[in-house]
Amino acid sequence: MLLSEHVGDCEAPCQPVCPVHMNIPLMNRLIVRGDFAKALPVVKRDIALPAVLGRICPAPCEAGCRRKQVDQPVAICHLKQFVADEDLKQAESWMPQLAPSSGKKVAIIGAGPAGLAAACYLQQKGHQTEVFDQHDEAGGDLLKIEESILPASVLENEIAQIARTGTVIHFNHRIDATEFQQMKEQFDAVWVATGALAAGELFGLKCSKQGIETDKHTYLTSDAKVFAVGNALRPSKLAVRSVGQGKEVAAIIDGFLQTGIAVAPKERFRSKFGKLEIPEFAEYLKESLHRERVSTSLDFSAQEARHEAERCMHCDCRNPESCKLRIYTDEYGAEQRRFQTSERRLVQKQMYRNGIVYEAEKCIKCGICVRLTRQHQEEFGFTFVGRGFDVKIGVPFNEPLQLALQKTAQQVAAYCPTGALAACKLEEQDV
Repeated sequence: MLLSEHVGDCEAPCQPVCPVHMNIPLMNRLIVRGDFAKALPVVKRDIALPAVLGRICPAPCEAGCRRKQVDQPVAICHLKQFVADEDLKQAESWMPQLAPSSGKKVAIIGAGPAGLAAACYLQQKGHQTEVFDQHDEAGGDLLKIEESILPASVLENEIAQIARTGTVIHFNHRIDATEFQQMKEQFDAVWVATGALAAGELFGLKCSKQGIETDKHTYLTSDAKVFAVGNALRPSKLAVRSVGQGKEVAAIIDGFLQTGIAVAPKERFRSKFGKLEIPEFAEYLKESLHRERVSTSLDFSAQEARHEAERCMHCDCRNPESCKLRIYTDEYGAEQRRFQTSERRLVQKQMYRNGIVYEAEKCIKCGICVRLTRQHQEEFGFTFVGRGFDVKIGVPFNEPLQLALQKTAQQVAAYCPTGALAACKLEEQDV
């Protein structure tokens, strides 16, 4: 019942529609602060080739952006490109932290977007990857894109960054059936990411009319240690989807190398409430910049990037990792819609001058903030208002939020189990 009346999004609507599931709102907030160096790891946690994809991605994430209900969506793709380009300008570009060597080796056949992404993330997990490609350059179909859209130098630089993690790329190397069998003996896992539908038959894998057959959850083929991804399964023109599959299968292979079993990562519960009602636009615009979308015909300046990122309305939760409602929903398999009525409460955001935001519709009435404000003898503090199912947490006599939290603002934000009370500038990160 607590879950059914909870009105809040664990993730902003732009995030689940992104094929790589990037933490877009967190990237935006870091850009607003001018902290481009911290924004880059947020991007690269999910996107191995952000400068490339920023130039060619059709931006499905922007279809989910709630800002488009007000005027135009935030230019998410170009902001991602800006962050990546800023990093490429540095004398020493960012390097991910690499886990200690696991002693495991993975062979990847095909140096297209999926194969490159997989190599990047497997190396970070401590597994040595070797990529084999029949061409004399890495990039696959990315090499066919016009120079005016995707400069060769951008692609080369991002591939070089992946190579710096320790990935070995073998060029002009066509794998035949005999070498494939040898490869299975020499490596702990093999990944087919060739983009050639005939590859499955060549390697003795079970195929359908579209391509290699795999388990739809784990990408494992008919061979117990061979995985397939990308166009080896079915044709796709979206490079961002291939990069997303590369990240996903890298996580599956990482688990396989540790346990010997291929298991798809379990998705966490995501609370969501759908489209904003007209009165809610003003509530979400409280945290965004009131200006039109910055033109994306030219490269962003740093100031333009900050202004564009500030148009983000912060639809996501600030405590997505520690939210106990989310944790226990996963643990007990609770269903959010089980007791929901057809009408939901409208979202309201109360902003406190010391950087605290209160969203009462996320509150589960646990009373922690009531006890804390009473314990520290706030003049007003929080209290329970109303009775029965209509009870809510509020400030006595409808006084403003700042009067309730003269002494305990940071404490109540830290102890709130759902992010109903949260610090605006201390968002949790999972990177």
